Amino acid sequence: MKLFHSHFSPFVRKVMVAAHELGLADRIELLPSAVHPMKRDETVLAQHPLAQVPTLIDETGNALADSRVICEYIDALGGHRLFPPAGADRWRALNEQSLADGLLDAALLIRYELTARAEGERSAGWIDGQNAKIASALAWFESRAATFTDRLDIGTVAAASALGYLDLRFADLAWRDRHPGLAAWYADFAERPSMRATQPPTA
Repeated sequence: MKLFHSHFSPFVRKVMVAAHELGLADRIELLPSAVHPMKRDETVLAQHPLAQVPTLIDETGNALADSRVICEYIDALGGHRLFPPAGADRWRALNEQSLADGLLDAALLIRYELTARAEGERSAGWIDGQNAKIASALAWFESRAATFTDRLDIGTVAAASALGYLDLRFADLAWRDRHPGLAAWYADFAERPSMRATQPPTA
């Protein structure tokens, strides 16, 4: 398998954390891709019309995009260990993944607003709105942090990937100060070999 990736993409990190946990990381060849909000990578575009990162070329040559789709695909290859079967646990994990991805969407929109637009073109109201989404998502996770404990599924993998991105790009947010339960859980989860192996560069 081949994965178009950026070391800085939190969605790529989610996929690779999942791959490490499933014992599949060695079967994935990482292909570098240029990530830009307004310019699509032509190499990825040749494989998938959205030219997203991550995009996975699976073992049959098909292109799969969106980290949620890719994670479920590799989970099927790895024995269905990260996506619980039908029932309450599945809906909980999928909902947590959706919320973590929504937090990341908001963070990336802020990042693009600050890096892709000239200062005079930036919208403070837009940035405030995205920050509000991040704050409410963090509060939601904090209220449920006690349920994470030692659980390993797509919900906790997605949440950890999102928190790692906040540390990388939004260190001044100081999210731990207001979310001690979440911070304590993340401190333990971040020491997993899968998280350490996928730690993004600091620059």
